[in-house]
Amino acid sequence: MHDKNIDILIIGAGPSGCVAASYLKNKGYSVKIVEKNKFPRFVIGESLLPRCMDHFEEVGLLDCLKSQNYEVKDGARFIKNNVICDFDFSKKHTKGWNWTWQVPREHFDNVLTNELINNGVDLTFEQEVIDVVFNKDGSSITSIKNKDNSIYNISAKYVIDSSGYGRVLPRILDLEKTSDIVNQSSIFTHIKDIRRPEDREGTRITFDVIDTRTWFWVIPFSNGNTSIGFVGATEFMESFSGTSTEKLREMIKLSDYFKGRFENLEFLFNPIEIKNYSKSVKQLYGKGYALTGNSAEFLDPVFSSGVTFATESALLAAKLITKELKGETVNWEIEYSDYIKNGVDVFATYVKEWYTGNLQKLFFHRPENPKIKEQICSVLAGYVWDETNPFVKNHNRLVKTVAHVIDMETK
Repeated sequence: MHDKNIDILIIGAGPSGCVAASYLKNKGYSVKIVEKNKFPRFVIGESLLPRCMDHFEEVGLLDCLKSQNYEVKDGARFIKNNVICDFDFSKKHTKGWNWTWQVPREHFDNVLTNELINNGVDLTFEQEVIDVVFNKDGSSITSIKNKDNSIYNISAKYVIDSSGYGRVLPRILDLEKTSDIVNQSSIFTHIKDIRRPEDREGTRITFDVIDTRTWFWVIPFSNGNTSIGFVGATEFMESFSGTSTEKLREMIKLSDYFKGRFENLEFLFNPIEIKNYSKSVKQLYGKGYALTGNSAEFLDPVFSSGVTFATESALLAAKLITKELKGETVNWEIEYSDYIKNGVDVFATYVKEWYTGNLQKLFFHRPENPKIKEQICSVLAGYVWDETNPFVKNHNRLVKTVAHVIDMETK
C-alpha cells in the first residue's frame, strides 16, 4: 500500500471513531480510519445512554441504526435485597432523549462502519499503528502495519485516537496514568435466553446488587441473546477457582432474582475476564492529536457511560479540529480537556459513591424522593454537563450529604 497524505487520521473504528469520521467527512475533510481488528468483532459496552443519541443524530448516523430494530432501553433497573429502584428516562430533570438501545456491539459497530464506507470514508481493517512521530507544527507521520506485515506511512494534519482499550497514543506517548477508581474486575458472556419472559421483564436492563461492591448485569438484546456479567472487587473475583465458565456459573447462584432464569444455560462463548479495568491518562490532547473515548478514560461499567463519553469526546474533538483547520483559535485546555473532564468527574463521583455505598442508599431508601430521583436519572441518562441539575453541579458533595441525611433518619 502506498503512503498517504490526509487531513485527519483516526485510529479505531468503534462508535467514537465513527462519529468523528462522519462529522469530518460531512465537513469536506479527507479522513482515514485504521482499525486493528477485522469486523464484526466482539467488544463489551452494550448498554447505551440517551445522550449518545444526540451525537449519532448530529453526524447523520441515526437512521442506519434505527433500521436495525435494536432492543429499546427506556430506563434502568437496580435491585438489592428485594428492593427495586427503577429509573424511567422520560422522568428526568434534563430535556433530551428518553430512550436509547441495548446492542450487541459486534453488530452495532459493523453497521456504523458499513455506513461510513458506503458514504465514502476511507476505512481499512486489520491495520495496526506501530508508531507515530509528531512534528513541531502538530502534523504527523504514522507507521501502519498491514496484516501481511508490510509497512506504510500516513501523513496527517491531525490524529484522533479512538482506539478504545487498545489505547494506542497513551502507550506510544507514555500518557498512561493510574486510575483512582477502586480496583474492580469483571467476567461476562452471552447466552441464548430461552427462559426469557415474554413481557417487559424480558427486555429490561437490570443490575442485581449482591453486595456493596458486587453486582450482576443483565442486558437483553432483540436477537434473543442476553449479555450477562459479574463485577466485583478484584480480590472477590479471584476467590473463585476453575475455568472462567465454572467461575461464572458459581457466581450466577449468588443472584436470587436471576439464577432460575440463567442457571445451567449454555454460554455462547467462554466467559471473558478483565481485571482492574479502570483507566486514565495524564492529558487528553497534545499538539496535533486528541484522545477520545476509552483511549482516554474508562471509569466503570455500572452506569454504562463508556459509549457516551466515546461519542461526546469524538464529536467535540472533531468540531475543534475543524475550527483549527479553518485557522480559528482553539483553547484545547478549556474547550476540550476541561469540558470532558467535568463530565468524567461527575460520573466518577457516582461510581466512587456507588462503591462506598452512599449512592446505593439514595437508590434503595424508601420512600423515594421523586425530585432527587429525576435529577439522578438525568445523570444516568448521560446528561452530566447540565449544571442546572444540582446532582451535576454539586455532585462532589450532594450524594454524600443526602446519604448522611438518610443515615440520620434511619437511626
